[in-house]
Amino acid sequence: MDTRHLEYVLAIARKQNMTKAAEELYVSQSSLSQYIAKLEQELGTALFERTHNKLILTAAGELYVEAAKKVLQIKKNLYQEIQSVHNKGHITLGVTSQLGLKMLTVIIPQVKEAYPEVTIEITEGTLTQLVGMLQEENLDCAVMAIADMKALLLDSVTILGEEEILLAVPRSHPFARRHPQAAISWDMMFDELKNENFLLSKRGSTLRECIDRIFLDYEFIPNTMFETNSVQTMQAMVAMGIGVTFLGRSCAEDEGKIRYYSLIPQTTRNFIYAERKNWNLHDVEKLLKELIFSYFSNPAVTHLLKG
Repeated sequence: MDTRHLEYVLAIARKQNMTKAAEELYVSQSSLSQYIAKLEQELGTALFERTHNKLILTAAGELYVEAAKKVLQIKKNLYQEIQSVHNKGHITLGVTSQLGLKMLTVIIPQVKEAYPEVTIEITEGTLTQLVGMLQEENLDCAVMAIADMKALLLDSVTILGEEEILLAVPRSHPFARRHPQAAISWDMMFDELKNENFLLSKRGSTLRECIDRIFLDYEFIPNTMFETNSVQTMQAMVAMGIGVTFLGRSCAEDEGKIRYYSLIPQTTRNFIYAERKNWNLHDVEKLLKELIFSYFSNPAVTHLLKG
């Protein structure tokens, strides 16, 4: 079922620019322009209005786009139905965090054992990226860390668990020697580590959002030495004594070289499960969803998140 031409119109509507749409579709701009001109001639009306270097949908264009989305959804559902007849399928799953990746090592072997021919495509990204992909129906489902549930613009969301955020300090640091206890206050942290090098997650990550809110509340501007979303890199740099960082409790490793502190008042983030609209769940999709929920309800994982 060839629906490329429908996807052409949707891409232009999304990008509002012929050049950007052509780049996304991997076709030439001239070919795309010719197709749209031919389609508009066939329909007897314009689908796009050219204004201020943007292509804006006309009323007819809005109708066309709405119908195109429905046709593509019908195609997607049909292919899923056909694949499910032979227990074949293709599932797209998004994750935002290290814990999400750990979860995959547990549940995917179980899915593959039950349905050897199914393909599970994993996408790593930020919360914003994955939410956008779910809204555009380019992802089937996602397991995501989130700082603020109120800001989430999705209809179907389930909270899987809550994770405490910890301060990670080199064991060789004088601060760690002065404070052997398991918890410290934010006031103490800011007072004694205000001149320390902070290794932070990149802006846009849930962990960074949580920490930036605390910094804002305390009117604290950190000496940010390094930004990365690689948990392993931050842990390695803390272990080497280069700086301090914040990590989810589930990522607390290398405790021989790193001391982890609970912070008072406690700061947490949530893990959530979300799926796209119009997702038809067959046996294999139901199994994947069941295994995700089962993983987070495991007491060992609950302890990993909250201690």
